[in-house]
Amino acid sequence: MSPPEGGGRSAGSRELKVRLTSRKPRTAASRQWLTRQLNDPYVARAKREGLRSRAAFKLAEIDDRFHLLAPGHYVVDLGAAPGGWSQVAAQRVGTAGTDTSRGERPGKPGRVVAIDILDMPPIPGVEFLRLDFLDPAAPERLKAMLGGAANVVMSDMAANATGHRKTDHLKIMALAESAALFAGEVLKPGGAFLCKVLQGGTERELLTTLKRDFTSVRHVKPTASRADSAELYLMALGFRGAPQAAAPPSLARRKSEMAQGNRR
Repeated sequence: MSPPEGGGRSAGSRELKVRLTSRKPRTAASRQWLTRQLNDPYVARAKREGLRSRAAFKLAEIDDRFHLLAPGHYVVDLGAAPGGWSQVAAQRVGTAGTDTSRGERPGKPGRVVAIDILDMPPIPGVEFLRLDFLDPAAPERLKAMLGGAANVVMSDMAANATGHRKTDHLKIMALAESAALFAGEVLKPGGAFLCKVLQGGTERELLTTLKRDFTSVRHVKPTASRADSAELYLMALGFRGAPQAAAPPSLARRKSEMAQGNRR
């Protein structure tokens, strides 16, 4: 999937072509978001191609560059709704009932299991669990659905924004750390981990753990990610299969706090 014409990081600065005409009362923030959506080339292209969200282009671009997904791979999608990432993953790993876009169908089909606190309409080749990922039962249920070690664990989970930068950063980092701990439990050697974080610095504790357990760790910002957005993606490649350390007290505390709040 290549960037749509007129898209890319300069797209946000171009002149708007579509304006809201409805007289329905809206807040200024709501009007701004709707106007941006109407003029976003990735949103328009996602609709044309039957994709659940513009986020599909983010994963596709990252995968085109770094080759995370391959036919026959087992993938876990955390924070999957509405399903853009799951759609791309199912196509590229060749799950049962789907066609892979890379070469011939593998002898053994891949598998994609997904979870979100929100509902997600069915996607061919994707097994979905509606459950809070921070629920204590979630990890074991995902492992049972997966039925084996994962090649890729990816997380696009994001906490509801409060408008307070430090609070939002802590909340999304708690989700990223929880996803990383889970990845350490299910990935097979050589596997990959991808998760959303925010600009402003990934927690040193998480980076230290990932650099210990993976051969390569970096931040990436795909073109499909809006230029004015603070989001980045933390990508770790080449899982070493090293034993995972217990969750640090700070993470355990944040997980408990997050479990009481409202995410995604």
